[in-house]
Amino acid sequence: MTLTARLPHDRPDSGRQLDGRLPGIGAAALAVVFALVVNHFVPVLSPAVVAVVSGAALANLVGVGERLKPGLRFVAKRVLRTAIVLLGLQIAVPQVLALGWRTVAVVVLATGVTFTLTPLIGRRLGLTPGTSLLVATGVSICGAAAIAAMRESTDDSSDDDAASALSVVVLYGTTAIALVPLAASWLGLSPTQLGVWAGAAVHEVAQVAAIGAASGVLVTAVTVKLGRVILLAPIVALTSYRRRHTGPDAPGRPKQPPIIPLFVAGFLAMVALRSTGLVPGAVTTAIPQVTNILMAAALFGLGTGIDARILVKGGRALLLGAIATGLVGAVSLAGVMLLV
Repeated sequence: MTLTARLPHDRPDSGRQLDGRLPGIGAAALAVVFALVVNHFVPVLSPAVVAVVSGAALANLVGVGERLKPGLRFVAKRVLRTAIVLLGLQIAVPQVLALGWRTVAVVVLATGVTFTLTPLIGRRLGLTPGTSLLVATGVSICGAAAIAAMRESTDDSSDDDAASALSVVVLYGTTAIALVPLAASWLGLSPTQLGVWAGAAVHEVAQVAAIGAASGVLVTAVTVKLGRVILLAPIVALTSYRRRHTGPDAPGRPKQPPIIPLFVAGFLAMVALRSTGLVPGAVTTAIPQVTNILMAAALFGLGTGIDARILVKGGRALLLGAIATGLVGAVSLAGVMLLV
């Protein structure tokens, strides 16, 4: 009798929790369908970018009701982490290393210089540390996915910081689709040099793929880009370590963030698994689409927290994005011309 009486109180009401999330999850699912349709007709716009813009539009033009918020919080946090973990299955380290040490050196140098200098420049421009960090992350590593991962790993950035960084990725990454091939032609770069430069300098994987497909260097460009994506894990870990020892959660405070967030460790584990060659071909073929869907859902949830009024005033963030884009482009171009 006693055991029977306690069971309803001891068991969490997971069904009720799921019911509360369903409206928001359903809205995210509809947004993903819309994003995939737009991407089908306009391939240069990745589903993730379309989804975050859709979320912002919904929040600022219609409003997000209370019924949607639990589900949107779920996709913006839990689904995001799952998408980043699965992103690791797209990356095989041997394929990246096969590009040669010169190409790897270009990627590491361009990414490291841009990520290091961009926050310093942002500080001189009077931007918040959160905005500067997310712009640096998105431009130097892999666009929207990197911005979302860094925001999830640190506690000093807001939805508006993320919105500013995402606007940079969309604006300058899309512009690069036209400008990078033109500049490469004007500079007399070889097809291999163009592929390496695009992969090392352009923000989003979809944007790099658009350049590569149009220029006949798709495999090289995307492989180099995925080499940059690998750097997401050490850069997030390094940033978390610095926050742990120098930020508001420094030793002596009760709360300290992990040096490597669990989902970033999962990302590394998936990279290691893919690199063994044991992952079936059917899985590696399907994973990019699955990851795109999950990332689009997560970024739709993130987008619903964006205040467009603050974004419109973000001229300095766009200036920082232009400087950072120029920096990663110049450093990688110099490396390509000297080493590749």
